[in-house]
Amino acid sequence: MPPHVVREIVGHSDIEVTMTIYAHPALDEKRAALGKLGDVLG
Repeated sequence: MPPHVVREIVGHSDIEVTMTIYAHPALDEKRAALGKLGDVLG
């Protein structure tokens, strides 16, 4: 979900609050990102 949408739904006035509370990447997302990085770096 895009952070600005979450911000509107929960009523935060500052996107930094939303990002601090809700923007924690899932373990699967971290694995996917590291896999892509590994492919690029070879």
